Amino acid sequence: MCGIAGFTVSCVPQGDQALLQRMGEAIRHRGPDACGEFLDHRVGLSHRRLSILDLSPLGVQPMHSLDGRYVIIFNGEIYNFLELRAELEGEGVQFRSRTDTEVILALYARDGVACLHRLNGMFAIALYDRQSGELLLARDRIGKKPLYYYHGGADRIAFASELKSLLELPGFDRCVEPSALVDYLKYLYIPAPKTIYRNVHKLPPAHYLLLAPGREPVLREYWDVDFSGGTGSLADAEEELLELLGRCTACRMIADVPLGAFLSGGVDSSAVVALMARASAEPVKTCSIGFTDRRHDETPYAREVARLFKTQHNEYRVEEDIAGTTQLLPHFFDEPFADSSALPTYHVSRLARRAVTVALAGDGGDENFAGYHKYALELKEDLVRRKVPRPLLGMLHSLVVGARSGVLRRARTLTESALLEPALGFYRTNTFVDDGLLSQLLAEPVRREVAGYDPAQHTRRHWNKVAGADHVTAMLYTDLKSYLPGDILVKVDRMSMAHSLEVRAPFLDYRIVEFAARLPSRWKISPAGEKKLVLRNSFQRLLPHEVLNRPKQGFTVPLDDWFRNELRPLASRALLEDPELGQFLDGTVLRRVWGEHLTGRVQHGTLLWSLLMFSLWQQHYLRGSHV
Repeated sequence: MCGIAGFTVSCVPQGDQALLQRMGEAIRHRGPDACGEFLDHRVGLSHRRLSILDLSPLGVQPMHSLDGRYVIIFNGEIYNFLELRAELEGEGVQFRSRTDTEVILALYARDGVACLHRLNGMFAIALYDRQSGELLLARDRIGKKPLYYYHGGADRIAFASELKSLLELPGFDRCVEPSALVDYLKYLYIPAPKTIYRNVHKLPPAHYLLLAPGREPVLREYWDVDFSGGTGSLADAEEELLELLGRCTACRMIADVPLGAFLSGGVDSSAVVALMARASAEPVKTCSIGFTDRRHDETPYAREVARLFKTQHNEYRVEEDIAGTTQLLPHFFDEPFADSSALPTYHVSRLARRAVTVALAGDGGDENFAGYHKYALELKEDLVRRKVPRPLLGMLHSLVVGARSGVLRRARTLTESALLEPALGFYRTNTFVDDGLLSQLLAEPVRREVAGYDPAQHTRRHWNKVAGADHVTAMLYTDLKSYLPGDILVKVDRMSMAHSLEVRAPFLDYRIVEFAARLPSRWKISPAGEKKLVLRNSFQRLLPHEVLNRPKQGFTVPLDDWFRNELRPLASRALLEDPELGQFLDGTVLRRVWGEHLTGRVQHGTLLWSLLMFSLWQQHYLRGSHV
């Protein structure tokens, strides 16, 4: 795993070796083992290396092709590089190193951009053709590895693994995009292609950007999830899934450094550990995070799985200096990000890094096989939407519209969502502040700038791409394209790379994604709400009933309690005593929300976390800047 950054000289005419080094050093935590820069009259490239394969100097980047024509900087891992290398060697290609990086170079020299279809892995790539002057930026199918870029018109481009490298550019304009702030407060993250800055974009997953001298960049999608087709019997699908996931796990265990796994005790991480144990001659190293609050603590389940597979198990309990860790988070995310499970992910990554350099994780199981509780709730809402006449539904809603507790409150939520079209209903499920309160929270100048803006467009854009599909398929596709790369994978990448730890996810192998997409929705989640049916059935021989069938707990933290205790002093200062926050948020409404939470009138934990993360981010990155 690594960090990459660079620019075209047309974008930064004063750009030199020193600037490249500063851009690289800003993301040194992503790759502390080696560094390198390349600069000619067209392009500058910077690389920071976390050595995983071929630890020798032959693996250092920027790496040149044998003929010197191509130069690459690469962040990620290509899991099928040995097969690709053997194919190329059969055609007479010679290699100097044992790296996957050199395989990408040779494959590009042969196939051009089409080589992206052959790569199975996680990656962000910048590849420069010194002969034609073309620069290729590319990102993996699922979006495991990040890539940001600034476009100043024509061929003026700067790019990096993290936004903090772009802040090193001379005269970088930190102007906040107001609609991105709205997106953030609704979703808790900023969906691609936006960033918090007006002039910087995320390269979307499964896309490449090709830049020729003097021309505008060409942005294209090279892969998408296809939910058409089918398979044989459920029993056949279960066998195929187990075999395929075993192969996807085994190829992620190739490393020249120590390797382990995150273990929560849930189905997905337990399945990965089971397959690792089956493929390894040595005990698997596992790591878990726990909380004093038992409602959020999964360590007893993780302990059972660790005992079952005789792993070398380590645990860490999050109970000290919660405020201190909270203040660290904005530095690593570079833009507002409010998934509170980032905090335990930070700690489990720190714990894992003490023993290993690579950790496998269970990310992607929920999005592929319908594991989230929200999917079951959405199916009930959609059933009501389809079966109950709209006039009757509207009348029922009017009877419970003011309800705030118990069964009536749940009835209000159900009828509100059922009255919306399906895409908007799912948008409501996936967002965390209602429009009325959001409008009140925004400072008047921001409110004027975003008048008429609709953040639901991010959900609709993906939902409509599978128009005509069943409700489960539309939900899974939308989450695979938005929530997974925008939230889950950002969280894991930044918190693991904060500790120079590489995380690999077998469930996110594109072959698993494509396999799951072809399965009938009823094999993923039943009409009664039973989730991950085909996955649970596949692992009946490897995992105990207690693991396969316990209720999903999720990687959550006790935010409501923390804001009344451990986080209260920090949040009070950040939200109520910072005058610069008034550029964005209304202080009177902030005080009202804070007071409602402290008195217990309304549980605002998630909203307060998003507001706190924004306040800490703007203190860290905008203090003293003109916005």
